[in-house]
Amino acid sequence: MSCALCKLRKEKRFCPAVHDKICPVCCGQEREVSLDCPSECVYLQEARKHERRGLKDLPREALFPQVEVREQFLYEREPLLTGLSFALAKAARADRTLYDNDLIAAVSAFAQQQQTLVNSGLHVGGASVSPAQQTIINGIEAMLAEYRAMEQKHVGYSSLRDSEALQSLVFLVRMGYARTSGRPRSRAFVDFLCERFAEQNDSIAAPQGSSIVIP
Repeated sequence: MSCALCKLRKEKRFCPAVHDKICPVCCGQEREVSLDCPSECVYLQEARKHERRGLKDLPREALFPQVEVREQFLYEREPLLTGLSFALAKAARADRTLYDNDLIAAVSAFAQQQQTLVNSGLHVGGASVSPAQQTIINGIEAMLAEYRAMEQKHVGYSSLRDSEALQSLVFLVRMGYARTSGRPRSRAFVDFLCERFAEQNDSIAAPQGSSIVIP
């Protein structure tokens, strides 16, 4: 039997994305490109062990190189980073059509706004984003507001500075790029977030051990 995609090579493996058998070459070339691969595919899971995009291969500006995120900051603001990661996972569960690129683009756009605020004190609109990406940004903004409100409640004031909010966003951008394969339909970052946070109401379910994973 020939491959269901190329019709040339011999089929070797069942592809749950096309519900038919395909050859390894087509699997490798079309995985998360033309094929919307389900997360449970064993071939996708195996590929993810070897297909991490190197941060050095990205355009320098995409990683906000002028923003320093120290390891000490990660531990001091771990609850905030956990909350923001949870907000991304919640958005991904609410819209199953989202890909890694959507999450990264939304966080990057919001980080650009925050960077302008930190550098100039101006509140300006960010780059044009899709409605789905704007929903992600809204969730992030809500989580930041909730974090500040919790600080206000427990210590009488909010200590979170705009520069720290920016560092948190930049950390998420870098983590997203480190987790995704970079393919158009990659959901490696999405799956990583959803696996770390159990789906139960709107509360944060703390993952095992530290919730901070350095890219």
